[in-house]
Order: sequence, then structure tokens, then C-alpha cells
Amino acid sequence: MSSFKDIRVVDNFYQSSSFFPMPTVAISTLTEDGKTTVGSYSLVFPYYIAGKDYYAMILECRNSSNTAQNILRTGKCALNFVNDDRKTFKELVRLGFPGKTPEEKMKDCWFEFEKGQAEGERPLVLKDAYQVFECTWDDKLEDAYKDKKHLGELEGVEGPYHNFNGITSKYGCHFILKIDKILLKEKYANAILNGAKRSSFPKVPVDYGYRDSKNFWYARAKTPVSEPIAASNAGSVESVMYCADRLDDKIKFTKDACAMLVKIPRVFMKAALMQIVEYARKENIELITPEVVTKFNEIRKKRQ
Repeated sequence: MSSFKDIRVVDNFYQSSSFFPMPTVAISTLTEDGKTTVGSYSLVFPYYIAGKDYYAMILECRNSSNTAQNILRTGKCALNFVNDDRKTFKELVRLGFPGKTPEEKMKDCWFEFEKGQAEGERPLVLKDAYQVFECTWDDKLEDAYKDKKHLGELEGVEGPYHNFNGITSKYGCHFILKIDKILLKEKYANAILNGAKRSSFPKVPVDYGYRDSKNFWYARAKTPVSEPIAASNAGSVESVMYCADRLDDKIKFTKDACAMLVKIPRVFMKAALMQIVEYARKENIELITPEVVTKFNEIRKKRQ
């Protein structure tokens, strides 16, 4: 006999039929008169993470929402990741309630805003966010730019619909959002660049997904716990050299350079080595030494 109970899958199953951990994000967009407005979302996830010429997030939302209408019109938004704070979460619940105009929502909004760093006319970003993704909607995918003709249709859109980008159902919308800038408060940027400790993580709230007719539920942040990566996932110097020697006829790695790379998980080893080889080709380097690896890492960190 199964230890699980089969539950019916219904609309908004992530809220109605399950407990699904999600981020808590305040999305800022621009209204028709160029003012910043904010909506609260949790259906925001990484989409293109590697192997493309850009990185992207995916946002799922109602096509009649202020956020969807603003992105359809301007193509710009900012994903503001907020800290765990009861006052902040209460405000996000208020801002996430549908049916109000941007003017009504923002009239009593106490969040502070500042200008982001991406080019062009953009919505402001939350000053108290620990992290911000400034994004542009890739409306060329599936010719989703054609959905702009549905601007102002707030009672449902008749098909045909797109599969994954733009208006995807009578009431639904998906946006593939190209990441233009990732902005981090200095403390957290330093943690990524220089090595994170338990004390250097932001206090990140987690939306439980489930909601009832009266409440949103979320989990308070706790101090993160680390678990060492199994040593078996890392290769030996010899295994790194074996892989490195087969990447290019001219460019070779010294043993000391390979020793610097043994902690890279095996599944990522070839891709990591190829990045170094491509850097060496551009710099006309034929022997990759520890100094070359160090220089490559410095350049990569600056790009991050």
C-alpha cells in the first residue's frame, strides 16, 4: 500500500495541490506615463543557463496583470529579490493582490527606489533588495512581439496562443527575460567573488507555494548549512591532464596548472578547460601555466 495520497491536479496546482518552494520577487516595470510600479511574483525561474549567447529567466503570470501589460508594451523589467522581513513580506502581499491600478498600488508603497545600471529607459529598482536582475523580454522568440496587439485586453485573450513565450493561454503569459545586469549589494557580491561563509548569505524568504483563502505562507530565513562536496566528484591531477591534453593540438597545460583545477567537478571539467583554451588562443598562448590560469580566473571574476 502506498504511503502517499493521490490529490487532484487543478488550476494553480503549485498553490492549490502542493507545497512548492519558490523565490519571493518584487518585479518593477514602467507604466504608460513612465512611472515605476511593482508587482509581487514567485513563478520566476532560471531558463537559459548555459550554451546560449545570453542568459535568461522565465516569468509566468496573468496576461491581464499590470506587470504583463507593462512588459508587453516596454519589454523591460527588474526582478528585485528581497530579504526576509515581516514588514517587507506584508507589503509584497499587498502589492501582489490583483485588481488595483498601478496608481492605487503605489500610492501607499513605502519601498525606496534607485536607478539601476542597465542602459535605456528602465524601471527603478528596490533599494533594499539584496539582488536585482535587470531584464529585457526576448519578444522575437515565437514572434511574441505580435502579442502587443492584445494590449488592453484584460478579460481574457482569444487564441491562437504561443507555446512558451508571450501570451500562452486565455489568461496566461510567459516571458523569456534576457538578463542584462545582475546587481548585488557589495557584501553579497564579495561573498561570490571571494568565497562565501555562513555569515555572508542574504536572509532569503521562501514562498511555500500553498495558499488558502485567507493567507499567503512563507518560510523565514535561517542560517545556511554547508555540506562538503564529495571528494569522489573531483578528479586527480592525472585525470585533468588526460582531459587537457586532448583539447588542442598546440595548446598544452603544465602539471602545476592542472593541479589548480582538480576541484572542478568532473561533469564540468571539459567545459572549464575549453574556456581556458579559448582564452589562450585569443592571447596566442601555447603553454598554460599556473600564471595563465590565475590571470584567466581574474578576468572571469571581473565579468561576473
